[in-house]
Amino acid sequence: MTEHQPFELTAELINEAINELFTIHDWLRWAVSQLNAADVYFGHGTDNPWDDAGQLMAFTLHFTHLAESALLQTRLTSSEKRRFAALVQQRIEQRIPSAYLTNQAYFAGLPFYVDERVLVPRSPISELITRQFADWFPVEAPQRILDLCTGSGCIAIACAHYLPEAEVDAVDISEDALTVADLNISQHGLEHRVFPIQSDCFAALPGQQYDLIVTNPPYVDAEDMADLPAEYHHEPELGLASGVDGLELTRKILREAAAHLTDNGVLICEVGNSMVALSEQMPEVPFHWITFNNGGDGVFALTKAQLVAHQQQFEE
Repeated sequence: MTEHQPFELTAELINEAINELFTIHDWLRWAVSQLNAADVYFGHGTDNPWDDAGQLMAFTLHFTHLAESALLQTRLTSSEKRRFAALVQQRIEQRIPSAYLTNQAYFAGLPFYVDERVLVPRSPISELITRQFADWFPVEAPQRILDLCTGSGCIAIACAHYLPEAEVDAVDISEDALTVADLNISQHGLEHRVFPIQSDCFAALPGQQYDLIVTNPPYVDAEDMADLPAEYHHEPELGLASGVDGLELTRKILREAAAHLTDNGVLICEVGNSMVALSEQMPEVPFHWITFNNGGDGVFALTKAQLVAHQQQFEE
């Protein structure tokens, strides 16, 4: 676990802030100072203390976001100050990601309920979804999609939102995760187009074929798991760890995906930092590593034809 500097957000510091700070901007600045002093880790939907504090503030005030700059100069009530300070204190002392404190995260511009049964959505695959996977389906959008390792259901639901003709199977091994996914499916009104299915990889999908399989499986290797910042330990290990090299489940997906793709089907899979190990293990496989405009890497695409052509390497 990553070490952080000892810091305590004491009652004295909080009371001082309550007495001397007034506007939303005052309190956001104060929160940024406390988060920086505490050396918390950002990486669960935000990458900086200002956005992290803004997420907590919006939740405190029952806003979806703090987009209006004039809003920042408005004053907080004493109860609002105390609620916000309590969230910042919890964020610092317990190292809980802000998304779990607010039970909300955004993915592909859409809101999702999240808690510690699922990972906080943050995949760069969102960019491909908003572009409707046009690089691989320039003429006709995919009609049947499989979101493997769905977690909160964010990828499946976003696919259904941006591809309104598609039906999506949302698969996960975790009953807890599927409970959260089912809640999100209902909140987005997609019960008739997104279908949660419990399955260990493809086991519960015999004979099913899809135009597109998109998956963000666990891919953290054992060394990185041992060195993760404390915030990650609030997430389910089942959604992060995948063996010594981080590729245990990815290899299984590569072995079995071709049988579940239509003739012109495509597999899109995220492996994060394990992309180096995967490329080294399978140098002859023509992984297409996707470049993102909005940042992120470690996502590859393979067609069904490519998967079939290299099936022997996946079996080794």
